[in-house]
Amino acid sequence: MKYYIVALFDENTYKHLEKIQIELSKKYNLYSKLPKLHITLEVIDEPDINKLQEIISNILKDHKKFQVEINDVICFDPPYKSVNLKVNEGGIITDLSKNFNKTLRAHNFNVRDNIEDWDLHISIANTNFSSREWSQEEFVQACTLLKSQKCNFLGTIEKIQLWSPINDSDKMIIHSYELK
Repeated sequence: MKYYIVALFDENTYKHLEKIQIELSKKYNLYSKLPKLHITLEVIDEPDINKLQEIISNILKDHKKFQVEINDVICFDPPYKSVNLKVNEGGIITDLSKNFNKTLRAHNFNVRDNIEDWDLHISIANTNFSSREWSQEEFVQACTLLKSQKCNFLGTIEKIQLWSPINDSDKMIIHSYELK
């Protein structure tokens, strides 16, 4: 099973992002339960959870809350049909993602091969966990709509979590790491 290291937003940032997510979900009737908004920092396949938690804790021990710049919209074509906000490359978020990848790889964890090919993003709407499959036309419309909104703003990351791939917040959180 794959596990995910994700960055989560403070309340103000989350509310701002959630407005966008709700708008698209309502317009295209996508979700009965909205997926949690986040930035995926790393994906690990079949890890030793205890060892993984120890490494994550070590990496994050001196990290403080930090800001990320959301500066564009990025859409992933079928089969994903995913409409996303793009996170500006560089800064703490990029360094943290690369650090997780490098450190976990050095400890023989099965992580993504080419971290440079990964666009940090916030998935606003896609086919995962949606109540229905949206059409190609709806996907293109949603992407165009979001691009027209000029989604440029700063958000704050306040915690990092380790998730299992379940859209049930009571079961998906394996561990939460509060940033100072």
